[in-house]
Amino acid sequence: MTTSVSSVFSAVLDPVNRHDPYPLYTALRRTPVGVETDGTYVVSTFREISALLHDPRVSSVDRDEAAGDSAASDDIHRLVGLPPSFLRQDPPGHDRMRRLAMRPFGPPHSPHRVADLQPSLEDIAAGLISEFPSPTVDLVDQFAYPLPVRVICTLLGVPLADEPRFRAWIDAALTAVIPDRGALGDLAHYLGDLVDRRMAEPGDDMLSALATDDGPDGRMTRAELVSTAMLLLIAGHETTVNLIANGSLILLRQPLWLERMLADPGLVVPFVEEVLRFDPPVQMLTWRRALADIPIGGTTIPKGAAITLVLASGNRDPEHFTDPDRFDPDRRQVQHLGFGDGIHYCYGAPLARLEAQLALQALAPALSGARLLEDPPEYRISAVLRGPRHLRVTL
Repeated sequence: MTTSVSSVFSAVLDPVNRHDPYPLYTALRRTPVGVETDGTYVVSTFREISALLHDPRVSSVDRDEAAGDSAASDDIHRLVGLPPSFLRQDPPGHDRMRRLAMRPFGPPHSPHRVADLQPSLEDIAAGLISEFPSPTVDLVDQFAYPLPVRVICTLLGVPLADEPRFRAWIDAALTAVIPDRGALGDLAHYLGDLVDRRMAEPGDDMLSALATDDGPDGRMTRAELVSTAMLLLIAGHETTVNLIANGSLILLRQPLWLERMLADPGLVVPFVEEVLRFDPPVQMLTWRRALADIPIGGTTIPKGAAITLVLASGNRDPEHFTDPDRFDPDRRQVQHLGFGDGIHYCYGAPLARLEAQLALQALAPALSGARLLEDPPEYRISAVLRGPRHLRVTL
């Protein structure tokens, strides 16, 4: 039997509840697989989410594209005439694109790319902290945002001086109810020009490597390069901003962990894993579709139905985690859905982990004795990429 969860899930999506959706997730889990009035199936328990993330009957291809109606899609790449990123593809297309994108980023072809960033990451974090105004600082605007932006710009080869331009375009894409097609077009045109320059005069950055790599899968087309660059630029900093901000908020709300981190800097590793479980930056995946009837969680998701996987709810599932609403970096069970799972496991997870660990480790001494000026803080409007819009503290 299928139960409607539309009223609870509507409340999850309502910005008024953005500061604390977790009691609503508790209500959602009473129906592990429920259906909204529009026919979307909402999955909220760990076991069922994990199973679907590994199920080949669940597609990441946009349902409107599959039906031949690309104009009806809300995918930001297709809105400006670009092919979908590998996040929105199924095998074998997904596998080829992900292999190509991974060659200049991680093992086996570029095993040291992320690790080699550690010294510059430490310098960036220390420099940002040294520039904090006194006595009040916005930890989002003056730390959690600029750190990953500088890193992804360096990694991709995007001029940091252009940040004000692409930040405006990305904000228009992520914060509007209907993405601003003009802003997306400007971003795509900007990245297309950058791709052309890197193809003509390659540097030592990832975009140059992607543009000139002649591996066994061949090269990406220009359109694929622009689509991939857009994905990496946006995803390469937006989610990490939230991860660092959410971790900072926990340190401020629960000073026990701040004291322990100051005494034992190594605590930052399990601390970040627990942030990813307890308050993940990506709360849900909203673009899955059933390729066949899928019996699961006491019901059957019919072929063609849209599926939303509420990762943050699965991360608080008491059937999988002991005392899940308690933040505890000492817990032994660290398996979580903070980076998803399956073939679409977060491409940038190693970098996001390193950035968050080094950022919070550097920030901890500055937070000693600090206090929040607003609690709860102002949150971003998105229910998917959830994090504070501002995090103002007095040092």
